[in-house]
Amino acid sequence: METRELRYFVAVAEEAHVGRAAQRLGMAQPPLSRAIAQLERRLGAELFIRGPRGVTLTAAGQTLLVEGRAALAAVEAAERRTRRAVETGAGRTTVVLTAKAGASSELMAKLLDAYAVEPDAVDVDVVLSPPGHQAAMLRDGRADVAILHRPFDDMSGFDTDTLAVEDQVLILPAGHPASSLASMTVAAATSIADLPMPRWPRLDGTYPDGPGPELRDLTQVLQLVRLGRTAIVLPESARPNLSDGLAVVPLTDAPQVTTVIAWPPHSTSTGVAGLVRTAARL
Repeated sequence: METRELRYFVAVAEEAHVGRAAQRLGMAQPPLSRAIAQLERRLGAELFIRGPRGVTLTAAGQTLLVEGRAALAAVEAAERRTRRAVETGAGRTTVVLTAKAGASSELMAKLLDAYAVEPDAVDVDVVLSPPGHQAAMLRDGRADVAILHRPFDDMSGFDTDTLAVEDQVLILPAGHPASSLASMTVAAATSIADLPMPRWPRLDGTYPDGPGPELRDLTQVLQLVRLGRTAIVLPESARPNLSDGLAVVPLTDAPQVTTVIAWPPHSTSTGVAGLVRTAARL
């Protein structure tokens, strides 16, 4: 398959309509329809069920959508990393590390300090972004290595090393009636009527429906928690970094959070390898 064909297919799959996909791609509808039909003949499988109002994916089409997105992300990553290598210049290397804003701060500080004194250490650019964006940045080449958290992040296709495993806690405004409890269940935490959980942006920038505030970074969240507008569930390691005005209640049935360092399995970067070795040693 050609990259062009995959882009055509993904556009049709995401738009669920050949006409809208053609408009998105900046081309006429007939050649797009022919390209999709040719792709189906080559694969020996129907990818779409055609209907009067658009198209829906078959089982084969759903498989190709997952694989096709990954393949296109890999192509985009190769281009980005190559361009960055050119821009950095010969003899210089920079590793881009991405992590959630406000998460794993102490762990990352220890990692970067330990790596910086290694004899073969290179420059590390740290990019902080909203939850859920780190894996996408690693896949499309905007980052070389990432700090991810299981079970929240999709780690499929990455090599990983575990850095920490910890419980989760509920962060409440100090003085809230629930703040005096010795522990709480997840169901009880999410049902506190006056403290709806915050909503984080999806990869496309939109927010899921719900009563909670729309947020982008942890500092903003904690400010709203202090003001009594929301509550948030965080890993236990966040506790030492909390300032006045906040209370912590352990959650008895929340899944443990596993923090990992992740990188593409085909990476040949000596900087990434050195960072991973330092993480393993710590």
